[in-house]
Amino acid sequence: MIARMGKTRFIICAALVLVVCAAVIVAACGLNLPEATGQTVKKDGKMTIDCSNMSEGYIMVKAKKTTKRLKLQIATSGAKLNYDLNSDGEYEVFPLQFGNGKYQISLFENVSGKKYSKEGTVKLSVKMPDELSCFLYPNQYVSYNENTACVQQAEKLCEGMTDQTEIYGTICKYVLKNFVYDYIKSVTVKPGLLPQIDDCWNNKMGICQDLAAMTCAMLRSQGVPARLMIGTVGSNTYHAWVVAVVNGKNEFFDPTAEMNASSKTDAYTTERYY
Repeated sequence: MIARMGKTRFIICAALVLVVCAAVIVAACGLNLPEATGQTVKKDGKMTIDCSNMSEGYIMVKAKKTTKRLKLQIATSGAKLNYDLNSDGEYEVFPLQFGNGKYQISLFENVSGKKYSKEGTVKLSVKMPDELSCFLYPNQYVSYNENTACVQQAEKLCEGMTDQTEIYGTICKYVLKNFVYDYIKSVTVKPGLLPQIDDCWNNKMGICQDLAAMTCAMLRSQGVPARLMIGTVGSNTYHAWVVAVVNGKNEFFDPTAEMNASSKTDAYTTERYY
């Protein structure tokens, strides 16, 4: 009996050590991960918003569980974006990338076909000490956590580095050296597909949005604000690229163009960014 208790205690202690070590690793690399703390919650209709961390540039949103398709609209006086929202009743993170000001968050539920009914609206007044903070967190388009392979690799690559210029250069060079453009996926991909960071990492190839989102994830995990830019290039060709803020200066990085899969001289038009 004593031996069994000793073994049990050892297992419990070992498990606690692993948990603590994991927490230390996340803290050491400065990884910012969103959370719904419940400190400030707003509700309307079928929508619940945890806005406890608005000052960090994001909100957490969920809707009542349903079998119907849901849409979330985030709008300001000058811009708006529509997102899919899961119908499982679970929180999802959404960035406040339009900066400080008044926001209107609206939930829409599919009625039939392309028809949606509004099921909730919440108005928020956002004030962030740093308007770039939302570009240091994951979201639907740049989705990652502490277990994401590219994030773990970024931590290894940038170990001991403190200068953003060095971190930015190291990560961009790594992406260009170890990944290629996926020409087959570029002609078979279905419209509306979100960037596939894990697939890009595992296959060592991806289309523009995969490569750009993966780069953003690596940069954000190392404390470099990085925007995933989506728009068109050249003759209205859908495209995605990166704009990082390195020591206060915008740095443009297009993995696809650097891999010679698109022209470096074409004009870029931004439609939205995440």
